[in-house]
Amino acid sequence: MESMRELKGRAIAEVPNQVKRLSDHSYHVRSQTGKGFYRVVEKKLKWTCECPDHEYRAVECKHIWAARFSLALRQEVQASQIQVIEPVPDIHTCIFCNSPQIVRDGLRHNKFGNIQKWNCRACDRYFTVNLGFERMKHTPQVVTTAMQLYFGGQSLRTTAKSLRLIGVEVTHKTVFMWIKKYTALMEKYLDKITPQVSDTWRADEIYVKMRGNANWLFALMDDETRFWIAREVASSKERHDARNLLREGAETAGKKPRLFITDGLAAYHDAYLREFWTQDRHTEHIRHISFAQSGHHNNNKMERFNGELRDREKIMRSLKTPDTPIISGMQIFHNYIRPHMGLDGRTPAEAAGIEIQGQDKWLTLIQNARHKLEKS
Repeated sequence: MESMRELKGRAIAEVPNQVKRLSDHSYHVRSQTGKGFYRVVEKKLKWTCECPDHEYRAVECKHIWAARFSLALRQEVQASQIQVIEPVPDIHTCIFCNSPQIVRDGLRHNKFGNIQKWNCRACDRYFTVNLGFERMKHTPQVVTTAMQLYFGGQSLRTTAKSLRLIGVEVTHKTVFMWIKKYTALMEKYLDKITPQVSDTWRADEIYVKMRGNANWLFALMDDETRFWIAREVASSKERHDARNLLREGAETAGKKPRLFITDGLAAYHDAYLREFWTQDRHTEHIRHISFAQSGHHNNNKMERFNGELRDREKIMRSLKTPDTPIISGMQIFHNYIRPHMGLDGRTPAEAAGIEIQGQDKWLTLIQNARHKLEKS
């Protein structure tokens, strides 16, 4: 049976805007006497509150219960919104007459691998299907292995050398063409999927070289899931118009954030005023923060993200053009492939309610992209 404090906490949580989530483990719960908000913090499964009931009686007050119920409700909503991307199943109909009367009829052998042959009993025609990898000389596993090696930290040339160890002879230019082809395919498909990101977003910029010229990569990231929401490359830092970055972020997430955290760069505040600010001030902009600042409003998560990009750039030495497919591939790898320690081994996509199934996530994404885009 629920105690009186639990009942009062549940009643608070069910009223809109009574519980405000500040971070993964911190909340503001409105005082029922009209004296502002109490801060509720969860640390190592222990909850604390600033209210007198908790401080002087050492009990779990109604504000703690309100935060707990709010968290449970949020997790329940997220679980109901999980989008699952499954491996594409085997073919079930003839590609010529669409008849389901098909049977396996041996393998087509070549020096790069084996491809399943099919025979249609209705039209008596043979065909092969290699979804997403049609007319490719190499097997899907070779292509996805190359992409994993490259975005996992190797250079194009080192990736080509590594593939030679398993008997695959390709040049570094071939590896780049694979990256160019399949990142474009996956990007078209993933742009149609909406991640369930939080209401707190962060933005920062990092200096990158492109053919020896100074450029800046601007990135927008969700605070809770670390999902890389949007990006753009600019030739200037101070004079850059960041409105497109925020506009793209709102389109990708299907909403605007309630809290926008950046450093003191004027470009962010100018873009915020034009894209996020409204008369009722639904979005608050926190600026003038630093790496060392303690508390929720530091930019440590964004700095860690910048370090990830910097480690990748050292291997590449420099990028070639602002629209290079390498940046698109890095974003896909960060969001959908690479597990993060800060997310308990999950990917940002999994944290944002997008689950990629199958042992080879690259393969699942590529074949789903090809399959879905064929139908559209």
